[in-house]
Amino acid sequence: MPKTSKSGHAKDSELPSTLQRSDTKAQDTFAKTYDSAMESYDGNEERAARAAYASLKHTHEKVGDHWEEKEESGPSDKRAEGGGPGSSKGTAGGVDANASKDHLYEQARKLDVPGRSNMTKDELVDALQKANDKQTRKARGN
Repeated sequence: MPKTSKSGHAKDSELPSTLQRSDTKAQDTFAKTYDSAMESYDGNEERAARAAYASLKHTHEKVGDHWEEKEESGPSDKRAEGGGPGSSKGTAGGVDANASKDHLYEQARKLDVPGRSNMTKDELVDALQKANDKQTRKARGN
Protein backbone atom coordinates (compact mmCIF):
# COMPACT_ATOMS: atom_id res chain seq x y z
CA MET A 1 0.00 0.00 0.00
CA PRO A 2 1.39 3.45 -0.89
CA LYS A 3 2.82 5.48 1.97
CA THR A 4 2.08 8.82 0.31
CA SER A 5 -1.25 10.48 -0.40
CA LYS A 6 -2.27 12.12 -3.68
CA SER A 7 -0.86 15.37 -2.29
CA GLY A 8 2.56 13.73 -2.02
CA HIS A 9 2.71 13.74 1.77
CA ALA A 10 3.08 10.74 4.04
CA LYS A 11 -0.04 8.89 5.20
CA ASP A 12 0.34 8.85 8.98
CA SER A 13 -1.54 5.56 9.31
CA GLU A 14 0.90 3.83 6.94
CA LEU A 15 4.08 4.86 8.78
CA PRO A 16 6.05 3.01 11.46
CA SER A 17 5.29 4.42 14.91
CA THR A 18 8.69 6.10 15.29
CA LEU A 19 7.96 8.10 12.14
CA GLN A 20 4.44 8.96 13.28
CA ARG A 21 6.13 10.80 16.17
CA SER A 22 8.60 12.56 13.84
CA ASP A 23 8.46 15.74 11.78
CA THR A 24 6.86 16.00 8.34
CA LYS A 25 10.21 16.01 6.52
CA ALA A 26 11.19 12.66 8.07
CA GLN A 27 7.79 11.20 7.27
CA ASP A 28 7.84 12.41 3.67
CA THR A 29 11.43 11.25 3.10
CA PHE A 30 10.56 7.74 4.25
CA ALA A 31 7.22 7.56 2.43
CA LYS A 32 8.41 8.89 -0.93
CA THR A 33 11.45 6.63 -0.95
CA TYR A 34 9.33 3.63 0.06
CA ASP A 35 6.82 4.22 -2.73
CA SER A 36 9.55 4.70 -5.32
CA ALA A 37 11.38 1.58 -4.13
CA MET A 38 8.17 -0.48 -4.30
CA GLU A 39 7.99 0.34 -8.01
CA SER A 40 11.71 -0.34 -8.55
CA TYR A 41 11.73 -3.61 -6.62
CA ASP A 42 8.50 -5.05 -8.09
CA GLY A 43 6.53 -4.75 -4.87
CA ASN A 44 9.15 -6.26 -2.54
CA GLU A 45 8.07 -4.62 0.74
CA GLU A 46 11.14 -5.66 2.74
CA ARG A 47 13.54 -4.22 0.19
CA ALA A 48 11.47 -1.05 -0.14
CA ALA A 49 11.48 -0.56 3.64
CA ARG A 50 15.26 -1.04 3.80
CA ALA A 51 15.73 1.54 1.04
CA ALA A 52 13.38 3.97 2.80
CA TYR A 53 15.21 3.64 6.12
CA ALA A 54 18.58 4.05 4.36
CA SER A 55 17.34 7.27 2.77
CA LEU A 56 15.92 8.50 6.08
CA LYS A 57 19.19 7.79 7.93
CA HIS A 58 21.05 10.04 5.48
CA THR A 59 19.10 13.09 6.63
CA HIS A 60 17.80 12.10 10.08
CA GLU A 61 18.93 10.28 13.20
CA LYS A 62 16.90 8.38 15.74
CA VAL A 63 16.63 10.20 19.07
CA GLY A 64 14.64 8.29 21.63
CA ASP A 65 11.30 7.30 20.11
CA HIS A 66 11.40 9.51 16.98
CA TRP A 67 13.62 10.81 14.17
CA GLU A 68 15.27 14.26 14.14
CA GLU A 69 16.98 16.04 11.26
CA LYS A 70 20.77 15.82 11.30
CA GLU A 71 22.93 18.93 11.12
CA GLU A 72 24.69 17.52 8.04
CA SER A 73 23.39 14.95 5.59
CA GLY A 74 25.43 11.85 4.96
CA PRO A 75 25.88 8.19 5.83
CA SER A 76 25.06 7.35 9.42
CA ASP A 77 27.25 4.28 9.94
CA LYS A 78 29.70 1.85 8.31
CA ARG A 79 26.96 -0.06 6.47
CA ALA A 80 25.57 3.16 4.99
CA GLU A 81 29.06 4.14 3.81
CA GLY A 82 29.11 1.34 1.31
CA GLY A 83 28.18 -1.98 2.78
CA GLY A 84 24.51 -2.51 2.06
CA PRO A 85 22.30 -5.30 3.39
CA GLY A 86 24.69 -8.17 2.58
CA SER A 87 27.61 -6.43 4.26
CA SER A 88 29.38 -7.64 7.36
CA LYS A 89 29.63 -3.99 8.42
CA GLY A 90 27.38 -3.17 11.34
CA THR A 91 24.47 -0.79 11.47
CA ALA A 92 23.94 1.67 14.30
CA GLY A 93 20.15 1.38 14.26
CA GLY A 94 19.46 5.02 13.45
CA VAL A 95 22.18 6.49 15.65
CA ASP A 96 24.46 8.78 13.62
CA ALA A 97 27.63 6.84 14.42
CA ASN A 98 29.59 9.11 12.06
CA ALA A 99 28.77 12.19 14.14
CA SER A 100 31.35 13.70 16.46
CA LYS A 101 31.82 12.34 19.95
CA ASP A 102 30.59 15.70 21.29
CA HIS A 103 27.34 15.33 19.32
CA LEU A 104 26.85 11.76 20.54
CA TYR A 105 27.51 12.92 24.09
CA GLU A 106 24.84 15.63 23.74
CA GLN A 107 22.35 13.09 22.43
CA ALA A 108 23.19 10.82 25.39
CA ARG A 109 22.66 13.78 27.73
CA LYS A 110 19.24 14.44 26.17
CA LEU A 111 18.29 10.81 26.79
CA ASP A 112 19.82 10.81 30.29
CA VAL A 113 22.20 7.93 29.54
CA PRO A 114 24.05 7.09 32.77
CA GLY A 115 27.86 7.04 32.71
CA ARG A 116 28.04 8.96 29.41
CA SER A 117 30.91 11.22 30.51
CA ASN A 118 33.29 8.25 30.75
CA MET A 119 32.26 6.53 27.51
CA THR A 120 34.23 6.18 24.29
CA LYS A 121 32.58 7.11 21.01
CA ASP A 122 31.71 3.46 20.28
CA GLU A 123 30.27 3.04 23.77
CA LEU A 124 28.13 6.16 23.28
CA VAL A 125 26.76 4.74 20.01
CA ASP A 126 25.87 1.44 21.75
CA ALA A 127 24.32 3.24 24.73
CA LEU A 128 22.28 5.48 22.43
CA GLN A 129 20.98 2.47 20.50
CA LYS A 130 19.83 0.90 23.77
CA ALA A 131 18.28 4.15 25.01
CA ASN A 132 16.46 4.64 21.69
CA ASP A 133 15.12 1.08 21.78
CA LYS A 134 13.95 1.56 25.36
CA GLN A 135 12.19 4.85 24.51
CA THR A 136 10.52 3.25 21.47
CA ARG A 137 9.27 0.28 23.50
CA LYS A 138 7.93 2.67 26.14
CA ALA A 139 6.17 4.82 23.50
CA ARG A 140 4.56 1.71 22.01
CA GLY A 141 3.38 0.59 25.43
CA ASN A 142 5.64 -2.50 25.57
